[in-house]
Amino acid sequence: MSIKPESIWAPAPSTTRGQPTLISTDPKGERLAYANNKSIFLRSIDNPAVSTQYLGHTTAATVARFSPSGYYVASGDVSGTVRVWDCVGEGATKGEYPIISGRINDLAWDGDSARIIAVGDGKEKYGHCITADSGNSVGEISGHSSQINSVSIRQQRPLRAMTGSDDTSLVFYHGAPFKFNTSIRKHQRFIYGVAFSPDGSSIVSVGADKQVFLYDGKTGEPKADIGAGEHKGSIFGVSWSKDSKKFVTSSADQTVKIWDAEVGKAVVTWRMGEEGKVSIPDHQVGVVWPHGRSDGLIISLNLDGDLTYLSEGSPSFQRVVHAHQKNIMAVAASGARASAPTLFTGSSDGRICSWDFSAGTADFIDGEGHTNYVSALTASPEGRIYSVGWDDSLRSLDASASAFVGSASSTNGQPKGVAAVPKGFVAVATLKGVQTFKDGEKQKVVQFKSVSPTAIAASEASLAVAGDDGSILILSPTSLETKNKVGPLGSNISTLSFAPTGEYLAAGCSNGKISVFSTLNWEIAISRWSSHTARVTSIDWNKEGSHAVSGGLDTNIFVWSVEKPGMRVGKSNAHKDGVNGVAWVNSDKVVSVGGDAAVKVWKVEGLD
Repeated sequence: MSIKPESIWAPAPSTTRGQPTLISTDPKGERLAYANNKSIFLRSIDNPAVSTQYLGHTTAATVARFSPSGYYVASGDVSGTVRVWDCVGEGATKGEYPIISGRINDLAWDGDSARIIAVGDGKEKYGHCITADSGNSVGEISGHSSQINSVSIRQQRPLRAMTGSDDTSLVFYHGAPFKFNTSIRKHQRFIYGVAFSPDGSSIVSVGADKQVFLYDGKTGEPKADIGAGEHKGSIFGVSWSKDSKKFVTSSADQTVKIWDAEVGKAVVTWRMGEEGKVSIPDHQVGVVWPHGRSDGLIISLNLDGDLTYLSEGSPSFQRVVHAHQKNIMAVAASGARASAPTLFTGSSDGRICSWDFSAGTADFIDGEGHTNYVSALTASPEGRIYSVGWDDSLRSLDASASAFVGSASSTNGQPKGVAAVPKGFVAVATLKGVQTFKDGEKQKVVQFKSVSPTAIAASEASLAVAGDDGSILILSPTSLETKNKVGPLGSNISTLSFAPTGEYLAAGCSNGKISVFSTLNWEIAISRWSSHTARVTSIDWNKEGSHAVSGGLDTNIFVWSVEKPGMRVGKSNAHKDGVNGVAWVNSDKVVSVGGDAAVKVWKVEGLD
């Protein structure tokens, strides 16, 4: 028995309102690099379901840039550390360099892939220039009195560099080693982006004053002010075309514009969102024009994390790539035993996505959903998905239509779990007890006086509810009458799961142990599933009920055998910051979700 990683469905880039988010592409225009939480994701542009994840950062990552050679990536984080790592092989870290005592906002490579300038919000200094292979100093970044938001290096010799800052000034540097040459004040507000053209002849700068300025690439002398009146909001991103004749900008006014650098005018405009309607999620906070391609592709990023593919010759969008931005807290599969199931995932910001399992692509669920933390999801045999959240509500969605149906049903407390029970009923465990609903209407309520529920699961014959005293109540799924009581176990129970056959009930505990009960006599049948070192967050079974998969806060996932309890296979560091949910899909596929906001597919082989 073995478990192997098959694919990573990457999250969306992390974004912050009122700040630029940097995205970059490799020299061939094949992969996109960006940060989400503590991870860097390298994602295929043509097939977004294909991606790799770099886990070297210990604090929130902020920016990633490919080297001009295409062999390495440099990435920065909020602690002021820059890491240089291999992006072609296994992702080994080549160097780890502390740059400043604060957040890294941007970094840039020189044309030889030998030097890096990293800038941000430090205390003693706002940036530094180092060699990529050793971290030795090869220049000083000076001349600013506030955080630096953007940096760019001329790819030809003589080497030049420019930085843009919150102090509204641009600083032009000669190198190498890089040293201050002149300070330029053209902008009236924060500067969010600077970029040298690929041929090194020009520099463009953009910022919160909605202005676009051009400068000479060798001398830094201002050449033109071409942005007056075009953008109606802060300009967060700028990127050049590979022929250096045009560049593209993205703005908080929900538009992306292509500019002719020679004429000095905007020649193409796309507007996101409904026409005439202001939409904050459609603020365009980042943009990149991939080089190495012949299709004129432009990728723009909005505040919600959506990646919109645009083409220079087309007024319509080519595609929009959706995904979660925040921790994914729950996962469920509709038709999990079918050849082409649909996955549903819920995150800590209240967002629920449906995933085409065969394509690895996501769509947001239509309709009014949860307003915050989605705590649990479950699938019913009738093709409904039920979700509960910390807005103290139960929602129902049609799996085939990927849309919410009906209105929200209020629960009598914060939900701890949800389970689909026979005949179209759904049971919700809250801090106060258990409620059942049908078609959005409340049916029965049982309040517990001495314990608070911590987990819930259902089979055709029984409803299991775990209490905070470590015991499990076995209830009738429809009448909620108590049929039996199991335990208490030696630790709080964090998750419950019935085998599809109804033969077993697995209980995962906060101490990392899993106990499996036989539903014939409610005695412990298996007590050897104890490899987790922290709270077990989720358990799911294959359709035969012969194997189970579990995930925990120790970042590990394990696949267990009922027939051979001592046999198990696992993967450590499956998700950075812990595994929050697992689901068994098809006969040999397992899906996991976690604190890194990614969805990962694993192939299980050699099941007895």
